[in-house]
Amino acid sequence: MRESESKTFEHYPVISVEELAYAYGKPETAAKFKTDLTDFIVKESISFEPEGEGTHAYLYIEKTDTNTEWLARQLARFSGIEARDIGYAGLKDRGAVTSQWFSINLEGINEPDWDDLKINGIKLLKKTYHRKKLKRGAIKHNQFEIILRDIDKNKVAAITDRIAQIKMSGVPNYFARQRFGHHYNNLTRAEDWFKNGKKIKKRSERSIILSAARSMVFNQMLSQRIQSTGWNELIDGEVMMLQGTHSIFTPDIIDDELLQRFKQGDIHPTTALWGRGRLGSEKKLLALEESVAETLSAWCSGLENQGLKQERRASRLFPENVSVKAGDESSGGLLTNVNLSFSLPSGTYATAVLREIVQF
Repeated sequence: MRESESKTFEHYPVISVEELAYAYGKPETAAKFKTDLTDFIVKESISFEPEGEGTHAYLYIEKTDTNTEWLARQLARFSGIEARDIGYAGLKDRGAVTSQWFSINLEGINEPDWDDLKINGIKLLKKTYHRKKLKRGAIKHNQFEIILRDIDKNKVAAITDRIAQIKMSGVPNYFARQRFGHHYNNLTRAEDWFKNGKKIKKRSERSIILSAARSMVFNQMLSQRIQSTGWNELIDGEVMMLQGTHSIFTPDIIDDELLQRFKQGDIHPTTALWGRGRLGSEKKLLALEESVAETLSAWCSGLENQGLKQERRASRLFPENVSVKAGDESSGGLLTNVNLSFSLPSGTYATAVLREIVQF
C-alpha cells in the first residue's frame, strides 16, 4: 500500500491489492487502461429470460459514466415509486460504458412513457416485462470489452502468452480495488468501527464496510497461499468447490482423479470468507489460514462480533469467451493497442484478470 495509506492501518496490518501475490509473476508489460470511457465496456446477461408479461417492467439500459445506484433512484423518481421498488442484479463501474437490466414495479401505478426518460449518458436498449422483481446476484455473466493502450509492439507476444496461461490455469479470484473504496476508505471506516467502536448507522453502509473488511482478509489469505505453495498445486486439507456452483466438499485424499478434475477446471480450491464458526479447511491449509487470521486478528474478531459466519469462496477465476488482437498503432508505429474481451461470472472482477496480464 502507498505510504500515505499504510499509516492509516498501523495497528491493523493491511496490504494493497497491488501488493498481492501473482499467479505467474508480476507482468513486465505496461499499458494504459481506461484513458477513455469506451476503453471499458461491460454488457450484463441475467440468469433467466423475462417472461414478457407481468407487473415489473424490465429495462436494459446502456449507461456511460453513471453510477448504478444513482440511476436506480432516477428511475424511481421518474416512475413515481420508492427506490426499493427498483431492482438490479449488480453494481457496474461508473467510469465505463455499461449495459445492465433494471426492474420497475408498476403494480398499482400507470406505466410511464419510457421515451420521455431523458438522462445524459443513458440509452434504453430493450424493454420487456416479468412477474417478479430483479434480484441482486441474478447474473449469468458479464461480458467485458477492453482496450489496453500504448503497449510496446515487441511485448504483444508476452501478452498473448500470458492469456494462454490464464485460459489454461485461471487467475487468483481476488476482490478488486473498487471493493475497498477511494483511498481504501471502506477499510479506514472498518478499522474505526472495530477498534474505536464508531458505529455506522445505515444498514446499507454497514454491509459495504463489513464486505470490504472480509474481502481484505480473503485476499491476504489467498495471497499467502500463493506465496507459500505456488499457484497450480493442491495442498492437504483443501475445501473444493464445484465449478459454476457454491457447492463445496472436503476430499479425503488428493488422488489422481481429483488432480485431473482440478486441472480441467471442474473443481476449484477455496479460501475462507471470515466469520464465526469452524474453518472448513484441515491440515496444512488450516494451519495456513489460521496463521494469516492471527496476523489479522483484530479484523477477524470484528467480523465475528458482527455475526458473520464462516463461508468459502473459490480461489481461482477462469475467464471465458476470451479473445485478443492487436489494435491501432500509435507513436510512430512503436506502440500499439490491444483489444481484449472475455466474460466473467457474477461477483468477480475484470481487474483480477488484467493485473495478471499487464501493469496498468
